[in-house]
Amino acid sequence: MKRPAYQRLGIFVIALAIAWLPFLIPLHFLLSYDPNWRSIVTMGILYLEFLILLRLWGREVWGISAVFNYYGLVWNRKNGTEFLNSLAVGLWLTLALFALMVIFGWAFLQPSRHLIKVIFEGLLMSLAVGFAEELVFRGWFLDELERDYGLQISLWTNALIFAAVHFIKPFAEMIRTFPQFPGLVLLGLILVWSKRKFNNRLGSSIGLHAGLVWGYYIIVVGDLVNYSDRVSPWITGVDRNPLAGLMGLCFLGILALFLKVIPLREVGKS
Repeated sequence: MKRPAYQRLGIFVIALAIAWLPFLIPLHFLLSYDPNWRSIVTMGILYLEFLILLRLWGREVWGISAVFNYYGLVWNRKNGTEFLNSLAVGLWLTLALFALMVIFGWAFLQPSRHLIKVIFEGLLMSLAVGFAEELVFRGWFLDELERDYGLQISLWTNALIFAAVHFIKPFAEMIRTFPQFPGLVLLGLILVWSKRKFNNRLGSSIGLHAGLVWGYYIIVVGDLVNYSDRVSPWITGVDRNPLAGLMGLCFLGILALFLKVIPLREVGKS
């Protein structure tokens, strides 16, 4: 398609919205009694339509038959190993962050009566989030950017849009939770670096994303930590979100340095 990236992206999003609206409006009324279930069903339909449209887009616009393979969902042992290793890194990095807060006396551990349930729920939820968001942002979206722009412009555009989408909230809340935004940008950069480091396979970025979400889910939903309020939330994380604090930024910075050990280079699709 001989159109600039912003037009291609707009066409794709508009087509997806047109396909989604016939389901969104009826479900809004049919499931009005349960907002949570309504959100799950409508977002599930949206993502299913995204997968269908993505396959059509790859075949009809770019002439790609194995579109999911092209975007990085390579079904082989190497990608699976990278996924599992990155899942463990993301999980233990998050747990280590909270453990360090406990050691410093900024938080205290407390028992959880439903820890096993929370662990398995968190795993399922984090895998769904990691798969869905990485295919969108580090799969389709990043590819569209890289077709028109260099690696650095694509990298920063991808990370900034990723952060902006996750930071949509009332203006007053945006100001109050502003430390979260640079954390989201850094996370977006890390996830692109992770994909590029492993020859454009998505296993590593899916695993890392899921591991970070899983660790956060276990700690917060499991209610394992109670803050001591000895230091500002801007250090430990506004609203108990480690991305919205200096500690979280430091840990993400360590992860970013690790990923940058191997220099980035132009890599082909695999």
